[in-house]
Amino acid sequence: MQDTEELYREYSTQVYKFVFSLCHHHLLAEEITQETFYRAVKSIHRYDGTCKVYVWLCQIAKHVWYQELDKQKKRPSDTLEDPSLTDSYTTESQFILAQDKMELFKQLHLLDPNTKEVLYLRLTGEFTFREIGEILGRDETWARVTFYRGKQKLMKGRLS
Repeated sequence: MQDTEELYREYSTQVYKFVFSLCHHHLLAEEITQETFYRAVKSIHRYDGTCKVYVWLCQIAKHVWYQELDKQKKRPSDTLEDPSLTDSYTTESQFILAQDKMELFKQLHLLDPNTKEVLYLRLTGEFTFREIGEILGRDETWARVTFYRGKQKLMKGRLS
């Protein structure tokens, strides 16, 4: 097993992208990524090598994310805002963008869980199809086909 610094250097960017695809907030994604590596170091003795290190780290990250969601449910009206979104847009264009984004995520929410997760990972996490296949325990072709079909469903929903 690699030492902890090497592990962090090699996988931190990928884990961050995965977490960002879940939470869509860069500060929270950084925090969860740090917590993921902290927990990984604490439990490195339990890593049995049955999956790739990256997949193991993503599993830990997903667990940390679910715990964060539980915390957020207990703190109502605690909203996360991303100040980088308010840079160069006018109020009107911000409103239109927000409405389009909301509509897209409403449509995404209606998809089956596998398709939804593939689309989130691809669109917000910017993962390759190979990486998505690894994360979800499938192959690259499955990820490509699932993404394509999901995209087609979204296009049908927006056009009708």
